[in-house]
Amino acid sequence: MISVLFAVLTAFSNGAASVFQRRAARTVPDSEAMRLALIGHLLRRRVWLAGIGLVIVAAVCQAVALATGPIAVVQPIFVIELPATLLMAGFVMRVRLPRSLWYAVAAVTLGLALGMASAAPGGGVTSVHGAVWVPALILTGIFEAVLIGAALSTRGNPRGALLGLAAACGYALTAALMKDAMARLEGGGGAAALFTSWQLYATAVAGVGSLFLLQNALQAGMLVAVQPPLTLGDALISVLYGVTLFGEELRTGWWVLPELVAIALITVGCVELARSPLASGTAPPPDRRLR
Repeated sequence: MISVLFAVLTAFSNGAASVFQRRAARTVPDSEAMRLALIGHLLRRRVWLAGIGLVIVAAVCQAVALATGPIAVVQPIFVIELPATLLMAGFVMRVRLPRSLWYAVAAVTLGLALGMASAAPGGGVTSVHGAVWVPALILTGIFEAVLIGAALSTRGNPRGALLGLAAACGYALTAALMKDAMARLEGGGGAAALFTSWQLYATAVAGVGSLFLLQNALQAGMLVAVQPPLTLGDALISVLYGVTLFGEELRTGWWVLPELVAIALITVGCVELARSPLASGTAPPPDRRLR
C-alpha cells in the first residue's frame, strides 16, 4: 500500500509538471531545438521552474514507491498522471469539464484497473546483478539512438511523438536504475553503499537526459502527440525492465487479451485527454453556474 500511495503522489506531481513544462516549452523558438540554449531559455520562465520543482517532488515519491514495491506495479500507475492533473486543474479554475473528458478519465482508470488485474505483476528481486546491466544498457542506447535519429529527420507532431517515446524509455531506465540503487541502501550498506553505487549517478544522468528529450518533444509537437507515447511508453518499457532485470512476473496466455484491451483503453483515453485545452495550459471560460 505504501508503494501504491507514493506512486499515486508521483503521478499527480508529474502530471502537473508536464502541463507547466508544456506551457514554457511552447515559447521556445524552433532554432533552439535540440540545443542546450533551450534549457537556458526555459530557466528564465517561472512556470517551467515550478514544473521542475514538481519533478523533484515526484522523484522523491518515486524513490519511496520503487523501494517498497515491484517496478511492474509502480510504473504503470503513472498513467493516471494526466487525468488526475486535468481534474485538479478544472477544479482550481472553476471550469465545467466536458462529458468527453470524463469519458476519457473513465477509460484510463478502467484500463489501468483491467491491466493491473489481468497482468497481476509481482515477485522478482530487489537488486540486479551488475553484469546483467550491460546488455540492457546497450540495447537501450541503440533504441534511443534510432528514435532520436528518426526524430531529427522530421518535424512537428511526428518529431514530438518520437522524442516523447525516447523520453519515456529514458524515464523507464531511470526508474530501473533508481530501484537498483535504493536496494543498496536497504541491503545493509546504508548511505555509504548508496552513494558509492554507480546506479545512483546513472539515475541522475538518465533522468537529466530524459528531461532534455521531453522538453524538446514538447517544443516540437502538440501535447496530444507527445503524451500518449510518453505515458504508455514509460509504463510498458518499465514493465519490460521489471521482467527482464528484476525477474518480476506477469500473467500470460489468454490473459494477454484483456491486457491488450487495457492498453487500448488507456491509449484512447490519453489521446482524448491530451486534446483538452486544460492539458495545454489554457482553459475555456469558467462556468458561472459553479460560482
